[in-house]
Formats: sequence, C-alpha cells, structure tokens
Amino acid sequence: MDFNGKIAIVTGGAGGIGAAIARGLHQRGCRVAVCDLDGARAAKVAESCGGIGKRVNVADEGEIAVFITEVERKMGPVDLYFSNAGVGYTDGPVGGAASAPNANWKKDWQINVMASVYAARHVLPGMAARGSGAFVITASAAGLLAQIGDAAYSATKAAAISFAESIAISHGHEGIQAHAICPQYVKTDMTKDLPEAMTAVDGMITADEAAATILDAVAENRFLILTHPVVGEHFARKAGDRDRWLGGMRKLRRMILEMNGGRMI
Repeated sequence: MDFNGKIAIVTGGAGGIGAAIARGLHQRGCRVAVCDLDGARAAKVAESCGGIGKRVNVADEGEIAVFITEVERKMGPVDLYFSNAGVGYTDGPVGGAASAPNANWKKDWQINVMASVYAARHVLPGMAARGSGAFVITASAAGLLAQIGDAAYSATKAAAISFAESIAISHGHEGIQAHAICPQYVKTDMTKDLPEAMTAVDGMITADEAAATILDAVAENRFLILTHPVVGEHFARKAGDRDRWLGGMRKLRRMILEMNGGRMI
C-alpha cells in the first residue's frame, strides 16, 4: 500500500489513536476525512490533514453512509477506511462476567462490531471495483487475550477481529487489504483510569508511537497489527495451554481486587 495521494477515512478520529493515525496518514501523503461524536475536534483534526471532518454516530448505519458519500463527492473514492471508533464500560465494581447492564453490552456491540459491518457495506464494493483498498479495524489486545473486568469489551473486540478475518477471506482476491489492530496499553482517554497493576505489565506507549507501527504494518500488508509485540507471545502461550493461561489471569484479577479493596474499579 502506497499512501501517497490516497483518500482515507478515520472514525473516532478526534483524539487518541484515531487522531494520531490521521496525522500519520497525512504525513505519508494522504488526504484524510475524520468523524467522531465530537464533531468540532474531528473537524479540527481533518482540517490539518487536508480533508473534512464532522460529527457522526458510527452506531447508525445511515450516518456512516451519508458521511462516506460526502467524502467521496468532495474528496474522491475512499482508498483506506480506518474503523477506529470504540467504547468500553467495565463490568462494574463487583466485576462479574455478566454484571454489566444490557445497555452497555448493546453499545459495545453496535460501536465495536456493527460500525465496521455498516462501513464495509458502503466502501468495499467501490474498492473491489477499483481492485484496491484497505479496511482497517481497531480491535484490541483484549480481543486476543481478554480484558479483566470488562467482558463486553473483550467479547466484542474478539468479534471485531473475526470480522476483519472475514473481510480478508472474502475480499482479498479483489485486491482489498484487511487489518486488525490489537493495541495493548496506549496513552488515551480510554486507558487513563486502568489499574497500574494492569498497565505496568507490558508498558504504555504514546498514540503517535502506536500510529507509526500501525501504518507501517498497513503499508506492508500485515493482517494482525500489534503495537506491543509481547502480545503475540502472550497469545501463543494462551493457545498452547489455555488452562494455565486462565489460571494466570485469575491470579492477576485477585491482585487487582486486593489493590482496590475488593473492587474492580
């Protein structure tokens, strides 16, 4: 993938990893359109990246379709789509696997999974007709390893990885690249309140560092993108002996509870 002259869309691009990806794409020659629930910040990021920005609720297929149509009318056909918007709400203070309310599960599903499905319906046909393109989903290391204290986040991020795999399987022959980004701990608003016992294990990196790794991997057409290479090692150990891995995760959960006086958050 040569980024120069390409048109890209980045969702959830008002800050964090999304904004860093948008800036990185622009530095590599792309014109970038940005959307987010924070329309003002999205527009500001997009302005600096030679594109347009607006408020879009990615849980609404109609809003996604309208934005894609507007971008293609004003900027040109979309070459790269970064489905980056995501949410996580935790299981609550008790930390039971099914203790989060239905509303949180539904939001996680709509934004972490269905937003990518909606976007794919509207950009993949054009990419296929042109014989090139890239669809990039920001999943999470939680989708490979599980996030202690947030069952809905873990489940939906695993589903996001699976959907990215389906794009690769069904559309790779049409010249479409598919990628699943599985960041671990990146300095963003989503990670600022996580327990130190979790974030200290493999370390934090900046959003710009993550974006550089992500764009290098897209350029090289690598499907699974790990901002922390150690995640691959953890995943291999999990696959090799899942019972032992689950025991280690239970131990880490007990440590978090002890540090927080019996509460997960």
